[in-house]
Amino acid sequence: MCGRFTLEISSETLKVIFGVSPFENILPRYNIAPTQMVLVLRNDPGNNRQLSYMKWGLIPHWAKEASIGNHMINARSETVDEKPSFRSALKHRRCIVPASGFYEWQKVGTKKQPYYITLKDGSPMMFAGLWDRWVSPDGIVVESCTILTTSSNELVSPLHDRMPVILSRDVIDRWLDSRVTDPAELKSLLKPYQSDSMSLYLVSNMVNSPKNDDPGCIEPT
Repeated sequence: MCGRFTLEISSETLKVIFGVSPFENILPRYNIAPTQMVLVLRNDPGNNRQLSYMKWGLIPHWAKEASIGNHMINARSETVDEKPSFRSALKHRRCIVPASGFYEWQKVGTKKQPYYITLKDGSPMMFAGLWDRWVSPDGIVVESCTILTTSSNELVSPLHDRMPVILSRDVIDRWLDSRVTDPAELKSLLKPYQSDSMSLYLVSNMVNSPKNDDPGCIEPT
């Protein structure tokens, strides 16, 4: 699964990798938690790249209450085209959630030890995501997203059997292209990332609280 992640990204990286310029200064985040606002990359109706902030936890457009999003921070890639909450978004509302790394916990006795997982070359991860737009009974528009997960690779599997889908650069265009709507083609992109390109290390328990959001969260212990 993916329950916490980080994002430290420069304007130059956004331009080079994602082909967009930031609309404001993007502050570094070291402990992004569900229901918080996250940076999202998507294509607009004209198929042009667009940056947005969305609430993490997808609220389907047909939902009666926003609270349903609290249980939809992740979507299983294997069944995403079968679930009413996600199948329309898979065809028409795909996005990328950029991250610098993510956390996972390993059970040790009665405790859980957090680890921080990154790409070895220091480049940003590109989580495959879906988004939706919900309108409250009071007319308030809420855009929200979910992060797709897949089976864990050899590096992550000792910690958890699921991990976020990390897209390689060569499939970004296909994933975001609004003209691509075939579920089978889209699902073929949702694979475990190669473990030999990733690394992990132990971090302190300070990441357990979302109130802690500073560089100390990613310091090795």
